[in-house]
Amino acid sequence: MSLPGDLIEQVEESESRLGSGGRAAMGVTGETQTEGFWAQLRRHHLGLYPVVALGLLVIVDQFQLTAYVIQGPEISRSLGVARGIIALLVSLQGLALTLAALPIAAAVQAKTRRGLLAKTTGVAWSAATLFTGLVTNGLGLAAMLLFDGATSGSVQAIHQPLLIDSYPTTLRARIISVYRAFAEAGSVLAPLFVALLSGVLLLTWRGVFLVMGGTAVLLSLVAVRLRDPGFGRWDEQRLRAAVRRESESAQGNAPEPEHYELRFFEIARRLFLIPTVRRVLLAYAILGMLLVPLNTYFVFFLEERWGLAPYQRALFFAALPVFSITLILLFSRFNESLFHANPARLFRLAAIVQFAGLCLVGVALAMPVFWGMLTAFGLAVACFALLTPVVQTGYLSIVRAHMRPHAAALAGVFLYGVGGVGGSLVLGGLDVRYGVVGSVAAVLAVGIFSSIALNSVRRHVSADLDRTVGELVEEEELRNLARAGIRLPMLACRHLDFSYGQLQVLFGVDFSVDDGEMVALLGTNGAGKSTLLRVISGLGLPSRGTVRFRGAEITYLDAERRTGLGITQVPGGRAVFGPLTVVENLRVFSFAHGRQRRQVERGIEEAFAAFPRLAARRNQPASTLSGGEQQMLGLAKAVILKPQLLLIDELSLGLAPKAVAELMEMVRRINAGGVAVVLVEQSVNFALALVQHAYFMERGEIRFDGKASDLLGQTELVRSVFLEGAGGLLPAGT
Repeated sequence: MSLPGDLIEQVEESESRLGSGGRAAMGVTGETQTEGFWAQLRRHHLGLYPVVALGLLVIVDQFQLTAYVIQGPEISRSLGVARGIIALLVSLQGLALTLAALPIAAAVQAKTRRGLLAKTTGVAWSAATLFTGLVTNGLGLAAMLLFDGATSGSVQAIHQPLLIDSYPTTLRARIISVYRAFAEAGSVLAPLFVALLSGVLLLTWRGVFLVMGGTAVLLSLVAVRLRDPGFGRWDEQRLRAAVRRESESAQGNAPEPEHYELRFFEIARRLFLIPTVRRVLLAYAILGMLLVPLNTYFVFFLEERWGLAPYQRALFFAALPVFSITLILLFSRFNESLFHANPARLFRLAAIVQFAGLCLVGVALAMPVFWGMLTAFGLAVACFALLTPVVQTGYLSIVRAHMRPHAAALAGVFLYGVGGVGGSLVLGGLDVRYGVVGSVAAVLAVGIFSSIALNSVRRHVSADLDRTVGELVEEEELRNLARAGIRLPMLACRHLDFSYGQLQVLFGVDFSVDDGEMVALLGTNGAGKSTLLRVISGLGLPSRGTVRFRGAEITYLDAERRTGLGITQVPGGRAVFGPLTVVENLRVFSFAHGRQRRQVERGIEEAFAAFPRLAARRNQPASTLSGGEQQMLGLAKAVILKPQLLLIDELSLGLAPKAVAELMEMVRRINAGGVAVVLVEQSVNFALALVQHAYFMERGEIRFDGKASDLLGQTELVRSVFLEGAGGLLPAGT
């Protein structure tokens, strides 16, 4: 079994040859000096069109809601809609926007159509703004607002991942900063546009929506030439090319391993396994709890402390984005240098900036001079706005390119959905008890935990980035080997880590099985044998490492999809449904996998032919069978499902030697039919009677990988109690 070891060595040699080049391809060069913005655009023959087009879309995206909020009283009187309904529709629109980002991310996960969705949804929400001016009742108003929110989900899910793939990694932080500056500009231009149309031109609310909607449609058409450059154009694709250049086996015309696209929830689960992602989402949830109540309470503070009228408060908030745009653009090059040197520094900066924003809000509350208060609060808002380009640059860069829309969508869900709604519910009534100033102070105290969460991210960023680079290098190197005609093992697990909560169970496990091979996985109780089978079958997802089936990665595929690929597990002591009869158990095995009735009945008869004792008990509840017969019923899965790889966990557990001998013979017959078998056993003597290749696990690590006969000499691993009678059971020649 030298082949899997050689493959692992070849992959690791490829990673070693690349060295820091793998990180550099992903944008982390280790250098702090960056080339000028315009010089890079000229060198790469790029223009500003993608960021300007998406920037205009994010500006006009704010037209609908801004006009609706400002014109709310007029809309209420004209359509006869209660004020409470007007406020409710604002919340529902925000909820639609937040949730719609998830299906939009799902829509682009397998196809490069982000550009198409970005421009079509932009035209759609612009049209919704236009048609809002034509509604005649509250139902039509609700429909337009919800449609606007649903289509606006593309801003959260698509825009920033599309920009990352449209520009080189050396411009990533600056491009995201420019895009964020467009968004801040929209929060100034939208209310000023409403003020111009309603206050200067004296248009009704319908006229305001018609003009703003028409303008939005025209501006959204600027994005008509947006194209999707492909996932990972400037990082993953370059890393793959570097691996091909370094590989000695990149030439060849043999077919590549099949590729299995992850589905939406598989990608979501994958993201939650990344420590950086978990901590960023936690920080966003806490930040959302801070920002929503803070904005509300500060409006009342302006009224009670400074006596500002509604139009004065509107001008106050319109002035704040000036601070944000200035700070974002000033920091853009600095953010870029931090990203290239070490992305972990971005999260340290984010924690400092957010804490500074919290302190500045406190200064604004205590400031006795109005202009001092405006400056302090403006700088605080600028600090919070700066978090987006700082955090998103690092956050999206450690995620695989095709998963970035999902990561961006989840960030919005946690910020506005989990945090915003949670903050409104938990902190929404503080002003009654503590007053406005006390309420703001309490909200600021919550924000400190978000800063702590952001600061904790930096401990994990480098490791998560290296894992992403390692996955890409392994994937491309195995493609090269397959193209060169090198045979890949049926199953290959590499560097697997797995934890139950905070308890790590597997540590860097390497494990492989060839076609038609029978392998014993041995070890004491608690060694991690059953856990490894759960990871292989998809019942558990590793925190690190990969699982490959015939060269294709299946690490994060659902268990049912792996069954469809030909991987079946017989769990020890839990292989049957006790209340069901024998034949009903067999039908469950069949119908769960979409078999037609004739095929189901044929499979059941084949199972009964293979296990005659079960045929005589076909209508008997499985719970009334003996332990050996229940294990036979579990093994009948292999007859019905016809797997390529059968995982058997503790087959001999609690059974008499005679029953075990019968079962072992059945396993031997299944393997003789071409099915690869992994036999997990605590009882070494039974396992060594069947196999020639054995692994031995201890404390979550593989301590032995080799011939079963050689395991007998490893007395420091295998205690004598496990080897009683093994010599007599070993087949001759092993």
